[in-house]
Amino acid sequence: MQLLNLYNCLPTYLVIGALLFAFGVYGMVARRTVIGMLISSEFILAAASTNFMAFNRFLAPDPAVGQIFTLFIMAIAAAEAAIAISIMIAVYRNYKTIETDDLVDLQG
Repeated sequence: MQLLNLYNCLPTYLVIGALLFAFGVYGMVARRTVIGMLISSEFILAAASTNFMAFNRFLAPDPAVGQIFTLFIMAIAAAEAAIAISIMIAVYRNYKTIETDDLVDLQG
């Protein structure tokens, strides 16, 4: 019966947030395409949102604070995705690839 009560404790959410953050960092390091890096950055932002909501639920005296932070994170994630996709389209039109190793001309 202890397994059914895992949703009601803070460490469960913190472990989920840490796993999402670790997946995001690993994806940023391991992926070679810009799209893979974009998805990994979304994992990192989802981890931050999960932690804000968990601390909001269990520790915050004002229940709106964590939700407001999460809404800001979602807005930043949406803007980041839109800008990154437009940059990817522009890079693909010029270089005909989205592999990060092939984009060495962008330095400087």
